[in-house]
Amino acid sequence: MTDPQPLPRLTAAQAAARLGVKQATLYAYVSRGLLARERTASGSSFDPLEIEGFARARTRRSEPRTEAPAAGHAARPAGSPLMVLDTDVAEIADDELFYRGRPVTELLDRPLGEVAAWLWQSAGDAAEASAARAASATSSRPLGDAAQTGAQLLTSDELAAARAAIATLPADAAVLDRIHVAVLSLAAADPLRYDASGEGLRRVGARLLAGIPRALSPARPDALATASTAELLWPALTDDEPSAAGIRALNAALVLLIDHDLAVSTLAARVAASARASGYATVTAALGAFDSPLHGNASRAAAAMLAQVVAGAAPAAALAAAIRDGGGVPGLGQPLYSGTDARAAALLPLIGELDGGPAVLAAVDAVVAEVHTRAAQLHPNVDLALAALALAAGMRPDAGVAIFAVGRTVGWIAHALAEYEERPLRLRPRGRYVGP
Repeated sequence: MTDPQPLPRLTAAQAAARLGVKQATLYAYVSRGLLARERTASGSSFDPLEIEGFARARTRRSEPRTEAPAAGHAARPAGSPLMVLDTDVAEIADDELFYRGRPVTELLDRPLGEVAAWLWQSAGDAAEASAARAASATSSRPLGDAAQTGAQLLTSDELAAARAAIATLPADAAVLDRIHVAVLSLAAADPLRYDASGEGLRRVGARLLAGIPRALSPARPDALATASTAELLWPALTDDEPSAAGIRALNAALVLLIDHDLAVSTLAARVAASARASGYATVTAALGAFDSPLHGNASRAAAAMLAQVVAGAAPAAALAAAIRDGGGVPGLGQPLYSGTDARAAALLPLIGELDGGPAVLAAVDAVVAEVHTRAAQLHPNVDLALAALALAAGMRPDAGVAIFAVGRTVGWIAHALAEYEERPLRLRPRGRYVGP
């Protein structure tokens, strides 16, 4: 067995940036034996996969020291979150993802619109549904479909206006930019957009769930009357004809991405909702935080890496190209799981059923094996699974971003509904002046 090919090493500045610490702190880790470095005439360098593994591990543990408090402020354990919010949408327990206490794997064959209708129920309806599930946890009882409800709330003129607005963008505009424009266009056409009630939020959520994929799709609106969200979104992401396996995998991805603890975009949605922003404004705020390399756009780098391996590049070479800027290994590592991200574990087998799936999954296995030969125990996350889905289905390179955004819109609305039940502006923090 040959030794693994060397990867480009990180400078001290790149390593510190990846860990989010000052260089002095980085060298403190070295002096304590937590990290290794090589010293040359040009300076210190670090193994990128060791840095990545250390970065992921740091997010799981709370170090015993505390940050020095300012006068009148309590000490906070270093590495602890700035705030903890109650949530009743998603929970991660024993390396499994649950929505409202129900394993997400039980919902993968439900259309996204049905799962949305269930998550957006009023408190009374939710209690009734919980009682029904207690009697039959795997009941196939219809949940209603928010996407079908939304289709009845949209007019052909509104869809035409959204499509026309998207058409003004450059031909190579990112799909996330198209989603932004669709949301703004649907908001501008809605005379009830400022209805700051739970029912108003459900109505906006249904309109977005139906309107976004229809505005993106090249198919005629009248041909999409009763299609599911996955069927609507497919032609916006690829020219390939949909297959039953492809639609099933796409729908499963949308459902798996509805919610996942309090990601930065979800927090942005809750902050906007705490000010009683409309459903459109709440989703727009969330999209602003989502449009970032460390969150919503992460699957693009993973797709580029996998595409190189599928095309014949050595996994080490593809990894080297992916981590050259010190941004970490795309698609591997999720601090909320001890092993493989539960969403990736659920989605990757479905990708294997696509025509292009076996070759892409072989590339996934090759990349993971290459990483593990270097003792960096990083496991596939949902960004790698999204990249694999996009590649296996012949989708555009940023398809994973669109799938993530559309699925997560359901979660943003669910969190907005929860925040509407709280005291207004409770998420408006007070600043502590530390300037000169």
